[in-house]
Amino acid sequence: MFKGGMAGMMKKAQQMQDNMKQAQEEIKLLTATGKAAGGGVQVSINGEYQATNIQINDNVMDDKDMLEDLILTAFNDASQQIADASAAKMKTATGGMKIPGGMSLPF
Repeated sequence: MFKGGMAGMMKKAQQMQDNMKQAQEEIKLLTATGKAAGGGVQVSINGEYQATNIQINDNVMDDKDMLEDLILTAFNDASQQIADASAAKMKTATGGMKIPGGMSLPF
């Protein structure tokens, strides 16, 4: 039926769970900096999607509406970087197997 039987399958599930926990801890330590307007606005966030730094060059401060848009763009850029890095780490941890959110191993 299964190579190694049920005990082997449970051992693999436990290993995958350990790998996922390790990946989640590594994700928390990630940082990313999103940029807009050629770096005129930079937003840094951590792996928990919390902003840690914002830098705004004087030359983009003339237009409030544009500045607000640039901050959003930079934050979304950083968020996408974290999401991509998180997905890559989790894919490695699960061996490419897709695990539904909130599901824990062993079942």
